[in-house]
Amino acid sequence: MKKNLRLRSMIAIAMLSSISFVLMLFNFPLPPFPAFLQVDFSEVPAIIAAITMGPVAGILVELLKNVLDWVFSGSPTGVPVGHMANFATGVLFILPVWWVYHRLSTAKGMTTGLILGTFSMAIGMSLLNYVLFLPLYVKFMNFPVMSGEELYQMIVLGILPFNLLKGIILAAIILLLFRSMHRWIEKQRAVFQG
Repeated sequence: MKKNLRLRSMIAIAMLSSISFVLMLFNFPLPPFPAFLQVDFSEVPAIIAAITMGPVAGILVELLKNVLDWVFSGSPTGVPVGHMANFATGVLFILPVWWVYHRLSTAKGMTTGLILGTFSMAIGMSLLNYVLFLPLYVKFMNFPVMSGEELYQMIVLGILPFNLLKGIILAAIILLLFRSMHRWIEKQRAVFQG
């Protein structure tokens, strides 16, 4: 029985990762923000994986979609800085959603989790961009070197509001899906986490 469940989990993670990878291809910028900041809906399958099978499944979906995108799309310098940032963004978003929904499996729990996930993603990525990702973009992706003030402005005027807006867009879509998928999600949770 455990072997069968493990196999079903692996198949579900692979399918959700594939869907997530395809959704990642349909990314788009939001005009007031820097072009390298892109919105896509690839976090939706990762949220489904996390809330039905647990946080490791959600993280695996995030990891596999980024590996697939890197293999198929590549990176201009061969260093997957954008993919690492996307992975971190996704994990920062899905873990609070899983944590709250695990404790309060209702629409209110999902809404609260999405709000926390949005703030976690926005604040976490602001910090990670400041200390890690923007310096990596400068080193490997030929971004212009930024002074401390320019870096601060990029975070406060670009990355922080972008991730807040991205979180709001994702939350709206997930809540719309959740309304129609709630029963199915609970059945899957009973199977995988029973």
